[in-house]
Amino acid sequence: MTSPIRPAEVDRTSPVPLYFQVATRLQELIERGEIGVGDRIENEVDLAERLGVSRPTTRRAIQYLVERGMLVRKRGVGTQVVHPKVRRPVELSSLYDDLRTSDRTPRTEVLKLEVVPAGGEVAAALEIELGTEVTWIERLRYAGGEPLAIMHNAIPMDLIRLTDRDLAEHGLYELLRRAGFVPRIATQVIGARSAGATEARILSEKRGASLLTMTRTAWDAGGRALEYGSHVYRASRYSFELNLSAG
Repeated sequence: MTSPIRPAEVDRTSPVPLYFQVATRLQELIERGEIGVGDRIENEVDLAERLGVSRPTTRRAIQYLVERGMLVRKRGVGTQVVHPKVRRPVELSSLYDDLRTSDRTPRTEVLKLEVVPAGGEVAAALEIELGTEVTWIERLRYAGGEPLAIMHNAIPMDLIRLTDRDLAEHGLYELLRRAGFVPRIATQVIGARSAGATEARILSEKRGASLLTMTRTAWDAGGRALEYGSHVYRASRYSFELNLSAG
């Protein structure tokens, strides 16, 4: 099915490139479901005329979305939507909350929930003695029925008692807030690497596929460390979004 695109309002006086304005418009339509997975995008000539921009601008906008895994070009078929990629704002929120807010139907499979002695990285992050017992959580997070992220978290033992059911039905930050521990500030490091064999299998990716990584330590308003997280995300389905401004 070919989805006609309503004319886009582009601002030719804006410093934002026209192709990026067009790509953003298409991305919004895909994320809202107005252009569904499997739908074909109009050919470049018709789409350029409909959007009121040049064909090279349209081609570059489509290529931008192809490179980000939202569209794919197929010989004899055309350009199709393959998946509405999850864009996550870089702010202090949980992936579960972000998916629920964007109507992406989060689902969680708890892979491991156990008490373990804190290793060096976890102990340093949570500001506890090496070997102190912590609650260790491993989860597989789904979005819209597809695996999206493998999530590892360490929680101080005296904060909260968790069950598999708690973690399957609620986000970690929601559970912390319910227990009276509200994350207020965090340090976060974002990176990238290739998927190993086990990660690729769990995430339905090919071995060596690109993964985004994120490590985070969150504290409450009083400066107490609440959680340490180390997560990997499918780069083909996920991105971080930052809003920047000049000071």
